[in-house]
Amino acid sequence: MQLEQQQKDFFEAFGFLQFPGALREDSNWIIEEFEAVFVDHGVMHNSTQRTCLVPFIDQRERLCSLLDHPVIHSIASSLLGDDFNYTGSDGNYYTGDTGWHPDGMHHDLKHIKIAFYLDAVGRDGGALRVIPGSHRLDEYGQFQFRDAGHSPQAWGMEMHDVPAIALESTPGDLVAFNHNLMHAAFGGSARRRMFTINLCAHAASEAAIADLEEFIGGGARFWIEEPFSETMRRTASPERMKHLEQVIAHSKHLPELVAKARATMSEPARG
Repeated sequence: MQLEQQQKDFFEAFGFLQFPGALREDSNWIIEEFEAVFVDHGVMHNSTQRTCLVPFIDQRERLCSLLDHPVIHSIASSLLGDDFNYTGSDGNYYTGDTGWHPDGMHHDLKHIKIAFYLDAVGRDGGALRVIPGSHRLDEYGQFQFRDAGHSPQAWGMEMHDVPAIALESTPGDLVAFNHNLMHAAFGGSARRRMFTINLCAHAASEAAIADLEEFIGGGARFWIEEPFSETMRRTASPERMKHLEQVIAHSKHLPELVAKARATMSEPARG
């Protein structure tokens, strides 16, 4: 699967893309592997709060291979370039609403997230909602779209009433979006399964490298001292290693940051 120019232009303009049925043939084994990660770690979801494991696909050899999947590779290379970086992943059982927020405020390096929804989700049933174009960090994007996170005060409306597009999904569908994009989810079951793969463009300037190192450092709140698991590295082909090398080279500050996080946190972050 190769993205058409119109799809790439849409992503640049609006900050997201949907890929219905892109991994439908793989959905059964992906769900089995998702469940196995939580079993391996002895983690039970109690439905009262979000359960999150980071890193996620790194925990199982077959999930690691998603980085090699032609669909995932095509999306990443089309949106970020052939030398894109894999920057991590998270696996989640979601409970309740998730208010409006971006996953970053990146000016110097493009970051994207590919989301795998493993349960059917509708507009009011936990589907990702996005505000198209809110990934742009020009004056318009910063001073209006970002008020969605406190819409009752800003606009006199509840967050679930903010005008947006709901990206309804069934297992096998994919959603890709820019980290800067304002997104949320409302309603749904207390056991919504979803995991994401985070990727970014290759950092080619001092500003972009600083952005990459800051993003890597954010993993300290999950008490992660190495960016990738032994399984991810051991099973990596030369082609996959191209997408790991820059992150590895710029992660030397992680152990010190983790030590500081452990001193101030009672447990790793939940998201």
